[in-house]
Amino acid sequence: LLVGVGLAFLGFLGTILICGLPMWKVTAFVGSNIVTAQIFWEGLWMNCVFQSTGHSQCKAYDSVLALPQELQASRALICVSIAVSVVAIGLTVVGARCTNFYRDEGLTKSNIGLSGGIVFIIAGVLCIIPVSWSAHTIITGFYNPLPTSERRGELGASIYVGWASGALLVIGGAVLCSTYRC
Repeated sequence: LLVGVGLAFLGFLGTILICGLPMWKVTAFVGSNIVTAQIFWEGLWMNCVFQSTGHSQCKAYDSVLALPQELQASRALICVSIAVSVVAIGLTVVGARCTNFYRDEGLTKSNIGLSGGIVFIIAGVLCIIPVSWSAHTIITGFYNPLPTSERRGELGASIYVGWASGALLVIGGAVLCSTYRC
């Protein structure tokens, strides 16, 4: 039980982390003068520019409707994943054998704990989908042979943390499900 809750909670914290950090897409631009090197970070809510001089500037996106559909969907799915994880944490606490909720109703308590594990698995899938979709978009954009005005980006740290977080949520939920199986 503790292993499942611990893994799922780590996945939940990772999902919160990737929601806030602007490190989904990383682009480096080095001009003819190495002093003007810049690194661009793009996330769900903002993009940032870091210069080799140590200066950085972050700016929130101006318009939601001007964003690509993939980014809009990723925002929504990550937020839903966080909300579903909160519900799963509540169900897991209510269904835990060491709590006083439904003390005299063992089957009900076990079913609530089992549903907490299932909801954690759903939260993990809701995290993995937008991270994988963004990774696919970044990779196909990088290998696109047509010249574009956009900078070619690479996978940022949030993509990798997102995959790990989704996996932890799914594994933690599966451990909880196996714990509460009658």
